[in-house]
Amino acid sequence: MRRTAVLTATVAMALMGLVGSAMPATAQAPPGSTRNEVPLAALAPPDISLTNVKAHLSQLQSIASSNGGTRRSTTSGYTASVSYVEQRLQAAGYTTRRVTCSPGCTSGAGPDLIADWPGGDESQVIMAGAHLDSVSAGPGINDNGSGSSMTLEVALTLAAQNPAMSKHVRFGWWSDEEQGLLGSRAYVSSLSSTDRSRIKQYLNFDMIGSTNGGYFVNNITTAAAVDLRAFYTNLGLQPEENTEGANRSDDASFRNAGIPTSGVAAGASATKTSAQAAKWGGTAGRAYDSCYHQSCDTTANINDTVLDRAGDALAYAIWTQAVGTSTGRDFSIGASPATGSVQAGQTATTTIGTTTTSGTAQTVSLTASGLPSGATASFSPASVTSGGSSTLSLATSASTPAGTYAVTVTGTGQTATHTTTYTVTVGGTGGGRTFTNGTNFTINDLSTINSPVTSTATGSAVSPVQVSVTISHTCAEDLRIRLRGPNGTYYTIDSSGGSSCTSYGTRTYSVPVSQQAAGTWTLQVTDEFRLDTGFLDTWSVTV
Repeated sequence: MRRTAVLTATVAMALMGLVGSAMPATAQAPPGSTRNEVPLAALAPPDISLTNVKAHLSQLQSIASSNGGTRRSTTSGYTASVSYVEQRLQAAGYTTRRVTCSPGCTSGAGPDLIADWPGGDESQVIMAGAHLDSVSAGPGINDNGSGSSMTLEVALTLAAQNPAMSKHVRFGWWSDEEQGLLGSRAYVSSLSSTDRSRIKQYLNFDMIGSTNGGYFVNNITTAAAVDLRAFYTNLGLQPEENTEGANRSDDASFRNAGIPTSGVAAGASATKTSAQAAKWGGTAGRAYDSCYHQSCDTTANINDTVLDRAGDALAYAIWTQAVGTSTGRDFSIGASPATGSVQAGQTATTTIGTTTTSGTAQTVSLTASGLPSGATASFSPASVTSGGSSTLSLATSASTPAGTYAVTVTGTGQTATHTTTYTVTVGGTGGGRTFTNGTNFTINDLSTINSPVTSTATGSAVSPVQVSVTISHTCAEDLRIRLRGPNGTYYTIDSSGGSSCTSYGTRTYSVPVSQQAAGTWTLQVTDEFRLDTGFLDTWSVTV
């Protein structure tokens, strides 16, 4: 996992053998998920060999030892690591390709490695990945030989079993992660919009063998996390959200492109709490990985139990999602774009697309619920044949309150019912004086983003105007934030600088101004330092 500015801050057999009769009959999805539940005992994912994973780790250690003690993306140790993984995948029958780490990668960085297993519906790709590079200081066996080696062994196990595939499976090993998630970002940027839409979920594995580790799931409440969360939950492990790793590993590159993501981690330099030690074991008050980004991150720096379970969790997810031949009729549904913004009294639109996922096409009727007050929804057309699309028009009224709303779109077919969510942010107008932009803006190192809202309020702005900002960023001290009024005047509301890093979250400001209320107000965010990146979630101004 890439560093931040502050270091403080198997399965049918494995599940049955580890949890026995205490295991719940089904994998429980988080609230809002619509994936059909399947009895765990009906699935047949394999036990991923810990012995084989550790053999891969030993090879990566040897490669580092022969190349100056490191596998940094710009070194021969990294390219030798790529060759090691590539040769084993090719021998197993994978189609592999090296993808140049550009644009935006460190000069001299080695390539990403992509491997596709033949078969399955290529319009539905289940993808897993891990970064293959280390920091300069050491061989990077936990960070991230653990994720790379485990992902390799799952891929080799899939090839050895060669099951029938309902969906297409792809694996990725990323370059230049430690320099800012650059390899995965370059790969995602290289994809066409169609190719991105084919990736139905991306699962990331970064630091999964930490010696004092825990069981963390990325985006744990989302549909993409259902299977990983279910695996750990059914072992009684009570997994937690991966807050330490948020936006610090390669899943961020996919999530920022609109691809559903999850993954697992065992923790980095943060400290294990007493509550975590009580349920997971280990030592409270110690870092999850005391060798994080150090020369001691060797094969001795691995927790076998934590690593073994991560491998079985990925196998469970892949076998659940992609293995088997679908025999019934089914469809999927999605919104594109999945988010939008509108001023009260105006109409927001999005396209509701459907896909036939198995069997023959069927008629799907569309409805919407969870609308904000004073809003109505209509579909054109009101029903489609799966594979077709409809335009959702969400009409607000002048009385619709400002805010962000999750509208549930339900597709009722002849054999199944599925839902998707369209999130709309409504800004005030008429008598309302709060205006919101809920569009995500990626905040890259040494860059500036501008997020505008249009105010239709009358008269002069009431000074001080109130500004609320929500940013996902692990180092708020990197950020300079300014508000620009309709008359072009800039107001600095937060300055960068400091000797430590804190997460930004949601912050509010009172900004003295002297100008009109109507017109475009712009929030400008500048990341003035390297290492930490993030994104602007939403902001509002009350004038």
